[in-house]
Amino acid sequence: MTTVLDKPEPSSAAADSPREPSGWGAPPRPVWEEEPSKAGLAGKGLVLSLACFAILFPLWIVIVTSLSSKKTIDAEGGLVVIPKDITFIAYQELLGGGQVQKAALVSIGVTLVGTLFSMTVSVLCAYGLSRTGSLGHRWILMTLLATLFFGAGLIPTYLLVQALGLTDTYAALILPSAVSVFNILVLRSFFMGISPELIDSARIDGAGDWRILWKIVMPLSRAVLAVIALFYAVGYWSAWFNASIYLTDQDMMPLQNVMIQLVQKQERPVGLSAQINTGQLSPLAIQMAVMVMALLPVAVLSPFVQKHFKKGMLTGAVKG
Repeated sequence: MTTVLDKPEPSSAAADSPREPSGWGAPPRPVWEEEPSKAGLAGKGLVLSLACFAILFPLWIVIVTSLSSKKTIDAEGGLVVIPKDITFIAYQELLGGGQVQKAALVSIGVTLVGTLFSMTVSVLCAYGLSRTGSLGHRWILMTLLATLFFGAGLIPTYLLVQALGLTDTYAALILPSAVSVFNILVLRSFFMGISPELIDSARIDGAGDWRILWKIVMPLSRAVLAVIALFYAVGYWSAWFNASIYLTDQDMMPLQNVMIQLVQKQERPVGLSAQINTGQLSPLAIQMAVMVMALLPVAVLSPFVQKHFKKGMLTGAVKG
């Protein structure tokens, strides 16, 4: 006879099931995994805190210095850590006209157009390669793979761009690096992981390849598309090498090249010399403000796409 005080033996199913969550929002812990010790948790917290400090402290200095007046920067002898006399005069001058404003508009235009063009070509190429029965599938795939190991080099690439008449044009900032074979392979692997039965059922209903790609494949691939689009956008926004060798007109230079001229070569952007000479602006504040403008779009967009990184990259790289 079983009483209330008797404890039943745990069943094998209960023994094999994961433990209850150890805290609010924590995932279930497997039975074979030990509970974390207080020393281990403290050590992890300390390491993460130091890593965050090492990343955020230089960024804090750059932002505070860009918002400081010339008097504060001269009093501190350079970079400012504690904000005093906050002013936006550096950003007002940079965005009020001149070379920096033109460079920012060039970078924004090249990033938007280049990302759209690269995503269009990559998605179409990846979808075609994901259909194993498509025309020339194997030869095109092998050609793309060969470009990962062999390259023509800088001089032949420059001669090709020059022969096509792309020098001193914005197309030279997009076309030479428009497509990444790695991104195409990731998209192809993700597309191949989509259920073939779903695509076959759409074909039975009369859908063609364009409709299947637009209505089925792309909606199911939002995670990997967001990640690849971010990769292309960051690449175009941060690019400076193509502009340095293909462009000679300073008015066509993107923001990254202007930042290099300002920070490394100590050259003043057009339209700011008068303000700097009269003592209204500090050259260091201008340099830091341009750096903030170059880093701001990436810092703003990355958190919104971060949640797609694991699903988009890992799944797309493993499936298929």
